[in-house]
Amino acid sequence: MFSNAERAEILTQALPYIKRYTGKIVVVKYGGNAMINEQLKEQVVEDIVLLWLIGVKPVLVHGGGPEISELMEKLGKKAEFVDGLRVSDRETVEIAQMVLAGEIKKTLVNLLQLKGGKAMGISGMDGRLIEAEVKDERLGYVGKVTRINSQPVLDLLEKGYIPVISTLGCDEEGNTYNINGDTAAACIAGALKADRMILMTDIAGILRDKDDVSTLIPEITVEEAGALQKDGVISGGMIPKVKCCIEAIQRGVENVVIMDGRVPHSILMELLTDEGAGTMVTGGKK
Repeated sequence: MFSNAERAEILTQALPYIKRYTGKIVVVKYGGNAMINEQLKEQVVEDIVLLWLIGVKPVLVHGGGPEISELMEKLGKKAEFVDGLRVSDRETVEIAQMVLAGEIKKTLVNLLQLKGGKAMGISGMDGRLIEAEVKDERLGYVGKVTRINSQPVLDLLEKGYIPVISTLGCDEEGNTYNINGDTAAACIAGALKADRMILMTDIAGILRDKDDVSTLIPEITVEEAGALQKDGVISGGMIPKVKCCIEAIQRGVENVVIMDGRVPHSILMELLTDEGAGTMVTGGKK
């Protein structure tokens, strides 16, 4: 147990970081095991509410792939994937809408409010926040983002809310699209000119040896990311995640962090401590 003096010392050490991020927009892409595990979910929510209370402007963008697959299975519908993306016919998109804009979004909003935050849930269809078109005919209604209308999110931030965004898009014909969560977060963060985007994953970050956590690379530039991919250090499922980081930076985000959402209070560790957490991707040379 910490003494009161030790608690006070910890808080004062966080002061420079609190000053650094107060009034700044931080986009958190949330999904994976951190969202399935109830204890971790509470800790993520606590981190976000604490940031909100000290004047940071968090925006929570959530996924829900496992939950969509679970409901599809219950309904007797088999999930199909092409290049890691879910094939989405109209029925699948309806299921995704039920899960993302319904159960998950409302649960997160409720949790944020129970922890003392003030939250509002919206989907990418609300206010035409995420406009999209067909990404690949083979995938059906999987969307490629064509435009982000950031005003609904900015309005919520201005009114003091924590926006909770489910990643569904729409087009002018009224079609609904399932949007990859990481891609949507990158586009939203770019449109908001966020100071930081946090990409919560199920691994520690970018590792030189994928089987050795001690080989975590704490920081890379966009240029170095390309070299690491050529060398095979960035491979498999990490390739699209790094691609989203680069897209966010190219759209105006200062830096992006890939980190392990399974680590308790990893968001606070990243933003309010010297060590940080995960791998930071930046635009310029170090």
